[in-house]
Order: sequence, then structure tokens, then C-alpha cells
Amino acid sequence: MKLPLTALALAAMVGNPAFAAGSAADNVSINDPYVRLMPPGQNVTGAFAVFKNSDDKDHKVVKADNPLSKTTELHTHVNEDGMMKMRPVKEIDIQAGGEATLKPGSLHIMLLDVKQVLKEGDVVPITVTFEDGSS
Repeated sequence: MKLPLTALALAAMVGNPAFAAGSAADNVSINDPYVRLMPPGQNVTGAFAVFKNSDDKDHKVVKADNPLSKTTELHTHVNEDGMMKMRPVKEIDIQAGGEATLKPGSLHIMLLDVKQVLKEGDVVPITVTFEDGSS
């Protein structure tokens, strides 16, 4: 069953000294963000988006955080002995001039122990941090 989608706002941190000209945050745009609604009785969900890198060097997302869940992790799906399983990853690579697509069944941001029931139209502010410390 396909779940309805809710809005996702990936927030840049104002006043972050690492958010300076030439930073990863300056060169990576985040497009088509959304968070899946949780099935009844569940308190985990995934966030998805397309990260586009306009820089001439590679960048990496190394962390994600949000105020609505106790834990936020970078994840992927892997096939282990014929079973699809989610696993944390240390980083999400975004190649120079390329993009990284976070989507169901692939790379995504996992929200664990979500503190409230999400509903259609809710905004989930997520801050991502890059390898250079910019957000």
C-alpha cells in the first residue's frame, strides 16, 4: 500500500559559520523533498529528495537531524540472502555535477522514534550536514 506523502523542509541553518561561499551547502540544491506518512501504530518513517551538486568537486551528506524524532540516520536498502533490509550508511555521496536520489528502496533519511503522528501537509524540518561542516 502506497502511503500518502507529507511535505519536507530541508532547512539551512542561518548564522552557521561553515555556511560560507564555496561550501558544500552553497553548491548542493535539494529538490522534490517529502516524508512518508507512518502506518498506524508505527513511529518510524523515511525522508526522500534529490540532492543536485553544481560544484566541480564531490560532496557528501554526513549527518541529518530533525526535531520530530529522537534519532535521524542516513540509510540504504541492501539485499541479504534474498531479503531486503535497511542499513545505516556513514555518508551519501553526491558526485561533482551529479545528483544523489533518495527514494524508497534505496538511499534515504530514516526518522526513528518520531514523537508525534504525522499528517498530510505537516512540515518536517530536516537539517543535513556536509563533509565540510556546512549545513
